[in-house]
Amino acid sequence: MGAAILPDLATEILIPVCAVIGIIFALVQWLLVSKVKLSHDKFDAGADGKNGFTEALIEEEEGINGDSIVQKCADIQNAISEGATSFLFTEYQYVGVFMVAFAILIFVFLGSVEGFSTKSQACTYDSSKLCKPALGTAVFSTVSFLLGAITSVLSGFLGMKIATYANARTTLEARKGVGKAFITAFRSGAVMGFLLAANGLLVLFIAINLFKLYYGDDWEGLFEAITGYGLGGSSMALFGRVGGGIYTKAADVGADLVGKVERNIPEDDPRNPAVIADNVGDNVGDIAGMGSDLFGSYAESSCAALVVASISSFGINHDLTAMLYPLLISSVGILVCLITTLFATDFFEVKAVKDIEPALKKQLIISTALMTIGIAIVSWIALPSSFTIFNFGVQKEVQNWQLFLCVAVGLWAGLIIGFITEYYTSNAYSPVQDVADSCRTGAATNVIFGLALGYKSVIIPIFAIAISIFVSFSFAAMYGIAVAALGMLSTIATGLAIDAYGPISDNAGGIAEMAGMSHRIRERTDALDAAGNTTAAIGKGFAIGSAALVSLALFGAFVSRAAISTVDVLTPKVFIGLIVGAMLPYWFSAMTMKSVGSAALKMVEEVRRQFNTIPGLMEGTTKPDYATCVKISTDASIKEMIPPGALVMLTPLIVGIFFGVETLSGVLAGALVSGVQIAISASNTGGAWDNAKKYIEAGVSDHAKSLGPKGSDPHKAAVIGDTVGDPLKDTSGPSLNILIKLMAVESLVFAPFFATHGGLLFKIF
Repeated sequence: MGAAILPDLATEILIPVCAVIGIIFALVQWLLVSKVKLSHDKFDAGADGKNGFTEALIEEEEGINGDSIVQKCADIQNAISEGATSFLFTEYQYVGVFMVAFAILIFVFLGSVEGFSTKSQACTYDSSKLCKPALGTAVFSTVSFLLGAITSVLSGFLGMKIATYANARTTLEARKGVGKAFITAFRSGAVMGFLLAANGLLVLFIAINLFKLYYGDDWEGLFEAITGYGLGGSSMALFGRVGGGIYTKAADVGADLVGKVERNIPEDDPRNPAVIADNVGDNVGDIAGMGSDLFGSYAESSCAALVVASISSFGINHDLTAMLYPLLISSVGILVCLITTLFATDFFEVKAVKDIEPALKKQLIISTALMTIGIAIVSWIALPSSFTIFNFGVQKEVQNWQLFLCVAVGLWAGLIIGFITEYYTSNAYSPVQDVADSCRTGAATNVIFGLALGYKSVIIPIFAIAISIFVSFSFAAMYGIAVAALGMLSTIATGLAIDAYGPISDNAGGIAEMAGMSHRIRERTDALDAAGNTTAAIGKGFAIGSAALVSLALFGAFVSRAAISTVDVLTPKVFIGLIVGAMLPYWFSAMTMKSVGSAALKMVEEVRRQFNTIPGLMEGTTKPDYATCVKISTDASIKEMIPPGALVMLTPLIVGIFFGVETLSGVLAGALVSGVQIAISASNTGGAWDNAKKYIEAGVSDHAKSLGPKGSDPHKAAVIGDTVGDPLKDTSGPSLNILIKLMAVESLVFAPFFATHGGLLFKIF
């Protein structure tokens, strides 16, 4: 078997050091962003070539007074920041109540497995040894659930704070050129990416070490209790994604339908009452929701790998370095992403609009290439040359190079999914241009083409996921799939930086429009935003792909933990679960879509009312009542996020208690298989419609000019397509990946209870 080259002590030092480096790097980036002052003083920052003020400000060349512009930007930024903060605080109050209730539920259910006994019991997988009582697991699962939930909430909140801090600064930097604005937006995204990756890693590492004080040599119990961390992370992410998604899209649809289609005023026009709510929505949905979501994926894939490893030779032989292999991958990921980020901000400069998208794509390629080397090194020094992995009751012998391939396959599959998503959603390629072209004949053909594009875009990502599942399972069973998911998420800091860059640029464009900046500034922020739209779609592709792998790994851990020997589709118990599970993503999507629709309806009525009843609003002599629109979005999203959340959280509990673990395994498999397809197609359809509209608006090519300008019939058809796609790409699609993972991790946490007391209906009959 042999031992790992890296000693245990080095592992214990390396992981927290990498996490701390990530946090320091995030703070440095934040300091650099804060050098852009929101008060008008030309010479605050050192006048070095890169961040200095060597260029004359365009605004001043055009004779617009800079002071009033800067002040306006600062005021708008404050309004957006206050709106986002107050919404998140309201959301967290409701979510906090749920968190406490669910923590009690975990404790009661898991404690009752052995009748709340405090006596040691025989281990699940090795009955010759004694393990800690079920009550211990109940207490520690509850603690780790709360830890995961708090970290998830914190990740989302910090991301939102950074984004609202950076948006106006990006707008002001756009006056000096597109390169400066790009660096500000990207750095702010990096702050969020690194804080989240480092915090997630550090909290998990500290939790494992603290739990060890109680569990001692009982690693099986220790890592079973740690799964609560993933459950906490994802359950908060669900409410963040759904609540934030409903908020942002209600405002967006309301603002677009009345403003652009009925009143013919430009996007983000300050006369539009829903415009502040729309910009707040970008921060609470796309930033806070997405931050929690990717943190959840990261926590769950780590937990799934640790659970399987604890019952393999790593756990049995108490080989700490090999056991913490998943955390070592994430640690190296932080260092790799740090180097990658410098390529975008320091080594190469974005000089023109055409450089923006390539710069972001290079981030993905560089981080993936460097990470492959990083994984090879970690696999070589942290793993014994051969070891065994638990594979449904038997130990399977695995070599360290095979495990390296598992992680690498996941990493590269993520890159492929990212690029396919980009091909289908970027307006630089034919699929989106075809959708834009179909707007000539009206909104109906646009919708038909967009839906077809979404369905078609599922094909290659599914093959990529299927191949990575086959390869990683063949090499290292369920552990292989768990580390493949971790491989996909190992460059999470860069992925998040690219992802958060989009909403920050979107906000920057909104602020430029509202502050009345010149047409040239708006063109620059639009170029940043269009690239951001594509990268956001790439981020969603990553999130969905990793969710599929994470969910499968958790499913494997659940099947092992619940002591199911085989999941046989031909037994009626499993098949009814399968068909019901496949229906759940549709039910969930219906709820979230309808929530956006009904909230948007209220918003449209309010915006119309203001345009019709406030004198001087269209002329721009009086201000609209922004606060009412913000309140409509807040109230609607808080109210509407509860039913879809309840559906996801209660399904595993109801199925497990009344129908037992076999039916539940069917439900999980069904939800995974159908959820991934809908999630990819919904995200890509929405992204394509959005960029088809931007393609017509930008009017860069002759083809685009023939469809435009803004306000033409094809453009109006494109706006309708974009509006239909909004809830698809920002509410239903991204929330589905949480549905898949959350049901699996919840089933895993409650597996001991379901295995002991579940299946009541079948016991009665």
